[in-house]
Amino acid sequence: MSMKFLKPLLGMVLSSVMALSAHAQQAPITLHGASQFGDDHAFTKTMVRFEELVKKYYGKPVNFVLHKNSELGLEKDYFAYMNQGKAVDFAIVSPAHMSTFSKAAPFIDAPFLFSDLNHWNKVLDQDILKPIADEVEQKAEVRLIGYAGGGVRNIFANKSATNLAELKNLKVRVQGAPIWSRTFGAVGMTPTVIAYNEVYNAIQNGVINAGENEAAGVEAMKFYEVAPSILMTRHAITIRPLCFSVKTLKKLPADLQAAIVKAGKEAGAYGRQVESSEDQAKLDKYAKEGKLKQIPFTQRAEMQKLVDPVMAAYAKEVGADAIYAKINSLK
Repeated sequence: MSMKFLKPLLGMVLSSVMALSAHAQQAPITLHGASQFGDDHAFTKTMVRFEELVKKYYGKPVNFVLHKNSELGLEKDYFAYMNQGKAVDFAIVSPAHMSTFSKAAPFIDAPFLFSDLNHWNKVLDQDILKPIADEVEQKAEVRLIGYAGGGVRNIFANKSATNLAELKNLKVRVQGAPIWSRTFGAVGMTPTVIAYNEVYNAIQNGVINAGENEAAGVEAMKFYEVAPSILMTRHAITIRPLCFSVKTLKKLPADLQAAIVKAGKEAGAYGRQVESSEDQAKLDKYAKEGKLKQIPFTQRAEMQKLVDPVMAAYAKEVGADAIYAKINSLK
């Protein structure tokens, strides 16, 4: 073929390649999120709000796929995926699942850390947890872009207990982070680490008598069916970080990164408002329906005294003693 015909042909091929390349660059980015729960749960609502805010602040096409109802496993799996930069780009994860990378991470969510919701909000508003978030980002390559949570955790059980004597030797499921076993052991209970999705069957089969959770979790997992007493210990207020994979984040355009960081903070605040406002209402609903009896617990202050030395020792052990002191100073 003569050069006379070859040049126009090469020009056509080149322009087609450039057009395809430009189209590829303009193709919307897809981000994958994961939730253990369905549409009605505060965590899912938080991630839907996150999607809305990212789209608003980015102002360009970006697709979101939210995998709900444990389609991609449990929170510990989501965190592993985000660490690896595959399958899950963002999710809400309990700090207990970050302990492999940061010993101090579960301290964010430790029992008896916050005296009430007002104290909890002060701690989050003043960004006291930043050193722990920085460590998680550095070691796990997962950024904590916002803080959801706000559920007050109580003990759900197949028996009633109103004081420390009645709690003695209660076989209760706790999260895997050591601080949970230590604190619950310090008040005389028998803590056991069991996978979250196995708690219902474990109570039903008599392996344990109880678990501990916020109202949203009790509702979502129908724990009231096997443990119809809720012991109002108010032993913890949840902090559930909205996390984003750093490996994914680094690949995104700078303006989308900025939109994600901004949206994460706002979505977290929205999630806290949703869950803290829904919490007692959910318990009251199930009490009214006769599914869950709220049992007043009379010795929370005594329980706190037993736990304080354990908390102080743990804070020192994981290098969070300065943070612990700051949190206590806000009470």
